[in-house]
Amino acid sequence: MSRIANARTPPSDSDIRAWCSACDAEDQAADLVAANRQAGQMYVQWKQLHRDGMRRVQEDAVSLFEQTRQFRVYCSNVMPGMVQQRGYARDLMTVITEFQGTPNDVSDAVESRLARGRYLREGSRTFALVLEEAVLRYPFGESAEMRDQLCYLLDVMALPRVSLGVIPFGTKRKMWPLEAFYMFDDRLVEAELLSALVAISTPGEIATYAKAFKILAGMAVYGPAAKALIREAIDALG
Repeated sequence: MSRIANARTPPSDSDIRAWCSACDAEDQAADLVAANRQAGQMYVQWKQLHRDGMRRVQEDAVSLFEQTRQFRVYCSNVMPGMVQQRGYARDLMTVITEFQGTPNDVSDAVESRLARGRYLREGSRTFALVLEEAVLRYPFGESAEMRDQLCYLLDVMALPRVSLGVIPFGTKRKMWPLEAFYMFDDRLVEAELLSALVAISTPGEIATYAKAFKILAGMAVYGPAAKALIREAIDALG
C-alpha cells in the first residue's frame, strides 16, 4: 500500500476492491474502480484537444451522439453547441481559438458543429435543455446574427422531442449556477471548465449531476413563459 500511496505503483482493480473491503466500504468500490480506469482520460486540457484546431473535436463527437438516446444539457454561459447557428458559432469559436492560441480552422469546425444539429430532428433521441437567462443576453456575433440565434431557439422549442427551459433572472435559487455540462444517457457527463474538458463516467458522480439537473430543470420556465424571455432578449437587440 505504501508504494501505491507514494505513486510508485498504480492500484489495480483488485487492490481497490480489497482496500474497500478492509475499510467496510464495498459500496464505493465500483465508483473508485471506474475513476481509476478513467483517470488518464478524465481531465484533458482544451489546448491539447484543440492542438490541431477545433474541427477534429467536433467530428469525434459524432459517434457519441449516435450512441446517445437521452441528452440532458445545462448551460450557464453560452448556447448549447447542438442549437448554435452559423454566425453565433463562428464568433464564439473565433473567441475560443484566439484565447487558447490554437490553430484556426473555425470555418470547418463551424460546419461540423452545425451538422450535429440534425440529431434534434432525426431518430428517437430526446433532448432536455436548460439555460440560464444570461445565455440569452450574452451577445456573440453581430446583432443580426444574435437575433437569428435567438429566433432559432423559438423554432427548436417546437420540435416534438425537445424540452427547452430557461431559468429567469431573479428566480429563487435551489441550486447555484454551475459550469456547463452535457449528460449522455446515464453513462457519461462532460463538464466544460475554462482550461479543460472533464469526462465523468463514475456512477456516483453521474448520479450527482443527474440530481443537479433535476433541480435546475425544476427552476426553469417552459412554453409561453420561456418564449417570452427569448422574445424580450430579441427586442433588447434593437
